[in-house]
Amino acid sequence: AVVSTQSGHYGRGSYGTDFEGKGGVILPDHEVKSIRDVGKEIRVECGNGTRITARNVITCAGLQSDRVAEGAGGKKFPTIVPFRGEYLELVPEKRHWVRGNIYPVPNPKFPFLGVHFTPRMDGSIWVGPNAVLAASREGYSWTEINRNDLFETLTFRGFWNLALPNLSYGVKEVAKSLLTPLQIADLQKFIPEIGVSDLVRGSAGVRAQAMSEDGALVDDFTFDETCYGMLHVRNAPSPAATSSLAIADMVVERAERHFKW
Repeated sequence: AVVSTQSGHYGRGSYGTDFEGKGGVILPDHEVKSIRDVGKEIRVECGNGTRITARNVITCAGLQSDRVAEGAGGKKFPTIVPFRGEYLELVPEKRHWVRGNIYPVPNPKFPFLGVHFTPRMDGSIWVGPNAVLAASREGYSWTEINRNDLFETLTFRGFWNLALPNLSYGVKEVAKSLLTPLQIADLQKFIPEIGVSDLVRGSAGVRAQAMSEDGALVDDFTFDETCYGMLHVRNAPSPAATSSLAIADMVVERAERHFKW
């Protein structure tokens, strides 16, 4: 078990230490600009001018996974559409209401919708998340807008294939995001006593939702093995953090087969 008071930061640090202890090198602040097969090697060009060469490359780029893979010569789809998930938090004096995870029965049509009550390691109780379209792939609030990201989403036919038939769901999620009282009815299905005064605004995350060309949500692992010497992880379903070691095993097994290690 990994014990952490910092929401997993110590765990990641421990993984990094183990990796470096086995000869690995971690290079922060090396934004990937291009990945190219130049014959006998794979060449990775970084934004700071660094060039990295390797026999094989595995990419796990999250919100940028489609762009990284396609830029390296991989398939165009699935495309990443960013959805922001916003949380509320129970005020400290009402945390005793929740002693364990409270999850609704998931809706297969919208796997990322539904109210969750989640106890955290620091004692806080997160409530949510909702799901609203993010105007940036790094858009953790309504004010964070990236015109290129937004244009790419709004000109993607698959997005509209999903959005238009389910417009009422999207409008409701936006309204709940902007007006906390609109969320109360859903929360009271699990805790009837809860009210607006029992909640404060919490954190937000951005889900890298992989979407097929026709707008279907990709809910399973997707790998792109199109490029010689490269393995692109195009989709790793939630919960990626809690399943990280199992996911790592899967990626290694796939790489061993693809690269014939």
